[in-house]
Amino acid sequence: MEQEEIEQLILEVTEAQSLFPLGVVQSLWSGYGSIERIGLEGARVPSVIVKHVQPATGNHPRGWNTDLSHQRKLKSYQVERYWYENQGAQSVNGLARIPNCFGTKTTGSEILLILEDLDVAGYAGRRSSVTRHEMRICVSWLARFHAACIDVEPNGLWETGTYWHLETRPDELEKLDDLELKVAAPLIDNKLNASAFRTLVHGDAKLANFCFHEDGQQVAALDFQYVGGGCGMKDLAYFVGSCLRDDEAEEQEKDILDCYFRELSGCLDQVGSNVRAEDIEVEWRPLYRVAWADFHRFMQGWSPGHWKLSDYSERVTRDVIVSLKEEIA
Repeated sequence: MEQEEIEQLILEVTEAQSLFPLGVVQSLWSGYGSIERIGLEGARVPSVIVKHVQPATGNHPRGWNTDLSHQRKLKSYQVERYWYENQGAQSVNGLARIPNCFGTKTTGSEILLILEDLDVAGYAGRRSSVTRHEMRICVSWLARFHAACIDVEPNGLWETGTYWHLETRPDELEKLDDLELKVAAPLIDNKLNASAFRTLVHGDAKLANFCFHEDGQQVAALDFQYVGGGCGMKDLAYFVGSCLRDDEAEEQEKDILDCYFRELSGCLDQVGSNVRAEDIEVEWRPLYRVAWADFHRFMQGWSPGHWKLSDYSERVTRDVIVSLKEEIA
């Protein structure tokens, strides 16, 4: 896309009289483009965020430069565009805050997203670590998001959400040295997929993708490249793993799960769902640790020695493997 074409689209969808660059927010993973903040004059908002996807190859930070990896990333941006165009803010913003989308454009493999600037909306806070209160706010966001999307079909999205889903990660599975975990990987995946209750999962709900409101009581979430169908415990386990280390994750496990299911119950009532929160909890609560094992499997194949491969996730994974073996014995 030509720069003039991009600027014209921004002016059209925001009804601004003029625009000016406010700087690059960040580059996209593996050099696939950039996210920029654009200032506006004469519009209802003073600025927007423009995510410009320009696919590239050969720049993966950890060397995963395969065609499969490239195609997965391409699809992830197509999914994100579809999410904002068809299901995003309209379906969840009453319960779980996400950026509004002003417009999108696709030219070949290039994708442009023109999104609400959450900093301007009061969500300028970013965290590298969280208090217990802040963690509960994020856990509550996840519960609200899952409640809003309960039984929603992932049309146009990933059939199975999350970026570490086994079916999309054969290379990492092949690299896995832990033979016991390698054998158990399909069992772990099947256990999560067999859940009778499905929602849409965010798919990359790490702490870095949450924006904290200035009032200290709300968060919004970004980055919907891997949104798709699945069990809500995938998001929850992944989020906790992005915040807490060994002892903290184990010590707070029950408290986090209690907080999540308490919020989920209230939100299901709020959206008028026919699904009973008690039934979901009976099935999903035991899957929390299975979800931990699922992500542990991916990390062991993708980046052995990564800090997220904690003693806690190792112990949980071993317990899950034993449990699954007993189920099929």
